[in-house]
Amino acid sequence: MTIVLAVPASLDEHTFEQVLDQLAAAPADAKLLVDARHTKWSSPYGLASLLCLAQSRAERPGFTLPEESDTLSYWARAGFFRHAEQLFELHGHVPRGRQGESNVLLDLTPITGSADVHEVVGRIQQKAAQILTQELGLDPKATVGFAMTLSEVCQNIVEHAGRGGWVMVQTYKWARRLGRRVVQIAVCDAGLGFRQSLESLPGRIVDDRWDDAAALEEAVIKGVSRHRDRGRGQGLAGARRYVGRWDGKLSVRSGTARIAIVPSWDDDPPLAEKLAPFAGSQVLVTIPERLPPRDEP
Repeated sequence: MTIVLAVPASLDEHTFEQVLDQLAAAPADAKLLVDARHTKWSSPYGLASLLCLAQSRAERPGFTLPEESDTLSYWARAGFFRHAEQLFELHGHVPRGRQGESNVLLDLTPITGSADVHEVVGRIQQKAAQILTQELGLDPKATVGFAMTLSEVCQNIVEHAGRGGWVMVQTYKWARRLGRRVVQIAVCDAGLGFRQSLESLPGRIVDDRWDDAAALEEAVIKGVSRHRDRGRGQGLAGARRYVGRWDGKLSVRSGTARIAIVPSWDDDPPLAEKLAPFAGSQVLVTIPERLPPRDEP
């Protein structure tokens, strides 16, 4: 029996929960068909998480491609189909990705080791600096922090996931939600997840209060790592400080919980629990365009 998972018309960190709710109701050994025929748009988080969904299954799922030609073209330019054909049984015509003007700073890129992280930062550093300063109006100092944040969040996959993951960076105008341009970093994996990773700490005592939410609080807020080395595990704490300085947002999902550093322009809850379970961790960093100062009356 094949279970069909319907992908929403607009796919981001919020609407991907609809996919996970459907996944939670499916038997672990069920054959899946991910139906994206009616999907018209996806954020970097949505595309990376779809790849992680396929990674999390023992049997390769089917995937029905979007019907909209513009959607197909964008997903091809973002590198989605290049990786999806290794993880899904694709149904539909896969277009060739064409180079050209694109708001994708970094197309979907696999992260399996530290060398991948260094390559990712090197590939986008110059273009990111231009976009952060000229398009988002940020101080040039933001460029250094952006590269460090990208590196540290990707390094989280290397040190904690136990398997490879995906990163994508994109800039676009958030018309309905914010009315400003933003740049987003999405880093997703289907590995161990924070709770299981931190449970491997020597001397870790697991009690009734220990769950995915508690693990996220330790990792994101307190900077706890399973590694003893001084400074290891500080990547997400560093990302938290960066988004705080530039009025950004950090969202981290793992297992059945999501924790967020929420700026004034967003209304997400700082902690969401009892979500549908999903393997690994999914991290989203959003940095908005800086508004010009208002003239004093």
